[in-house]
Amino acid sequence: MIQDNTSKPQKFNTLKEFYPYYLAEHQNATNRALHFTGVGLAALLFVAAMLFHEVIFFALMPVSVSVFAFIGHRYFEKNKPSTFKYPLWTLIGDFALFGDLMMGKQKFNIHQ
Repeated sequence: MIQDNTSKPQKFNTLKEFYPYYLAEHQNATNRALHFTGVGLAALLFVAAMLFHEVIFFALMPVSVSVFAFIGHRYFEKNKPSTFKYPLWTLIGDFALFGDLMMGKQKFNIHQ
């Protein structure tokens, strides 16, 4: 069953305020790996767009992030993505988590 986190949205003013909420919505290791993959692919698409001057690569960036995130939340985290309540904060959180995973500040499996 998917958790319904559609209660009244909180107000966040900074990433520091939002990030703990974001991390609480991303505790499953497979979901984190899928987010990491989607954001990594989006970064590669950005590089490809710049190198090859093809707009299609820019258009595919949000698709790559969204598809991997949807699969992660639907089938592994079993909750609704916070994108619907906090689109900009969630996008920033996706990149923050990607960076933290790359630098070892966060782990893919937080339950070890």
